[in-house]
Amino acid sequence: MAEPARILSIKEINRYIGKKLESDELLSDVWLRGEISNFTHHSSGHMYFTLKDKDSRLKCIMFASHNQRLPFIPKEGAKVLARGNISVYERDGNYQFYCTKMQPDGIGSLYLAYEQLKRKLQDEGLFDAARKRPIPRFPKAVGIITSPTGAAVRDIIITLQRRHPYVPVLLFPVLVQGTGAAPSIIKAIETMNRLAEVDVLIIGRGGGSLEELWAFNEESVARSIAKSMIPVISAVGHETDFTIADFVADLRAATPTAAAELAVTSMQEMKSKLAQTEARLVQNLRLTLQNRKERLARLHKSPLFVNPRKYLLQQAERLDRMEERLKARVLRVSERNREKHAALHHALTRVHPGAQAALAAKQLERLTDRLESTMSAGMKERRAQLLASIRQLDALSPLKVMSRGYSLVYDEKDKRLIKSISDVQLGDLLHVKVADGQLECQVWGMKGEGS
Repeated sequence: MAEPARILSIKEINRYIGKKLESDELLSDVWLRGEISNFTHHSSGHMYFTLKDKDSRLKCIMFASHNQRLPFIPKEGAKVLARGNISVYERDGNYQFYCTKMQPDGIGSLYLAYEQLKRKLQDEGLFDAARKRPIPRFPKAVGIITSPTGAAVRDIIITLQRRHPYVPVLLFPVLVQGTGAAPSIIKAIETMNRLAEVDVLIIGRGGGSLEELWAFNEESVARSIAKSMIPVISAVGHETDFTIADFVADLRAATPTAAAELAVTSMQEMKSKLAQTEARLVQNLRLTLQNRKERLARLHKSPLFVNPRKYLLQQAERLDRMEERLKARVLRVSERNREKHAALHHALTRVHPGAQAALAAKQLERLTDRLESTMSAGMKERRAQLLASIRQLDALSPLKVMSRGYSLVYDEKDKRLIKSISDVQLGDLLHVKVADGQLECQVWGMKGEGS
């Protein structure tokens, strides 16, 4: 016998089956209809029960976190609609229904359709407060879209007339239940918008069952309300009834009477507020008048009114002193300006081109005279130095020495000055330069010093 590829534990197979069930799209979110049996509300808050019909039964559990929001208390034998998912309880290996929502059976598919449309329109943003328009405080006219018979229209009209009898009311009669109700309501909204004779619309009817209120849960009616250019107050059913129209409307009223109260401001309240405002205004005027009277009385007692001439004389004296100070100031300013003008004139004169040229000419003349005097003195000094040098040179000149009987002897060949007998030999031709000429001589004999 071949070895199996893998051996699973009971827990592992139960968990695997559970994951398979949870991943199934249908079983992950399913609505069930059945009758409750074996109901137990545990001390932990969880509810354990069985849902059954004539052919089968299914174990169920509803945790406390979900059943706390139930709008009713489940009981043994109650027929309900339950929403949840199918999974496996690993310990016992039983599959069971985990309930998250529950409603008494009887509304069935209508309730499901209501919840689905509500979620759809909410996701689209039709319930957002940001898109809702404010209700005008003082409408020029009010439009009513409802059945022409019944308590709702009477309550609305009576409340409007009681609160503000001078506001015109336009009634557009429509069907409020049945197959033709939704188109009738949509036509009324479109007509009211096209006529544009009212500033606010009240749309609604009296209370009733979910089936009776269903026209106000239709998607077409909700979108027509959202598209309306005129602000809409919904007044459908009683305070505990909520329809899709309530969520889409610009303002929800708990009852038709409350809708009329929200649509117009009460004249009685306005008169009361006006009376209060008038009383405050009169009181403020009286206080202001009293303050002005007291101020006037103080002014009458002031020195200005008691002896105005004295006050005028004081002002005249003050004016004279101010005039004297003004004149003195004007003189001081004029004197400063005159001195400033003279200084500027003097400065301008110094830098005037003509004055600058004359000054430069004088300076040039002085410099020329100094240069000529310096040059003359320098030439005299140089001349005297030259004459002294000439005399000195003359005194040192060889010619001057020769005039006293001396002569210069040169070698004829090398033109060397003969300074010693060793520089010549017998027979050499010599040149002898005397004061007045030159002699050509030949050495015939030599005699040294001391021979």
